[in-house]
Amino acid sequence: MALLPLPDPYDFELSTERFRAFGPDLANLWHEGALHRVVGAREVRIEAARGGADVEPLDGETEPVARKLLGAEFELEPFYAWAEGDDVLRELALKLAGFRPPLAPDPYETLVTSITAQQVSLFAAFAIRNRLIERFGERVENTYSFPTRERLAEADEHELTELGFSGPKAEYVLGIARSDLDFTALRNLPDEEVKATLTALRGLGEWTADWYLARHLARPRAWPAGDLGLIKAVSAFYFGGRKLSIKEVREFGARLDPFQNLSAHYLLTGLRVAPPA
Repeated sequence: MALLPLPDPYDFELSTERFRAFGPDLANLWHEGALHRVVGAREVRIEAARGGADVEPLDGETEPVARKLLGAEFELEPFYAWAEGDDVLRELALKLAGFRPPLAPDPYETLVTSITAQQVSLFAAFAIRNRLIERFGERVENTYSFPTRERLAEADEHELTELGFSGPKAEYVLGIARSDLDFTALRNLPDEEVKATLTALRGLGEWTADWYLARHLARPRAWPAGDLGLIKAVSAFYFGGRKLSIKEVREFGARLDPFQNLSAHYLLTGLRVAPPA
């Protein structure tokens, strides 16, 4: 094992909580106290260590992936200073001190995962995602690589519907794989242009685009207002449980500027591990 230093504060247990919250994820597998993911043709093991995380193997190929999975790109100090002015987030910053939201390393995987989760529970989405991974990914030791864009471009809709995808979702997954979407160029666009580019594709709405900005690009102002979990969290923490509309939650995001992304993750994780009394 080699030590990957992580920014202080860092709470490994909280920052990897999502990998355990909704059942096994064969591409980001929590196994024997560590997170496992295939990078290239190798399985990488990531576990807690004093001063950071032990990563095996750790090199130029695996380090960027490990840092994304561990949320190391996020800066907490400015967020915590700003959160002092918000009663809810000030308390959550104390309860979840050192929590850095995990990020999705692969852009195509991010979109497929979001499509899988459209209008179903996350437990159901993870089950369908796992069947896709087993069918089209490659197993390396304990873990599977997520199917590549090129591999899925060769599949047909029937193969995906057999795994539990609806017909439209199968069409969306394959359509993106076969599209001319340039993920490298997308990374360099401002938020609104990223959203416009993604929502121009069949099957990708504002919710999916918002999560792409939040969970892959780590954009600070990303605010997935249409997410049912976030609606529930904002309603519970700020409005005594009164269920808000998507419009109300989107408007509420302006109150959290410029830290909408971290606020969303702290509210979602807080609802699971530190809900309001």
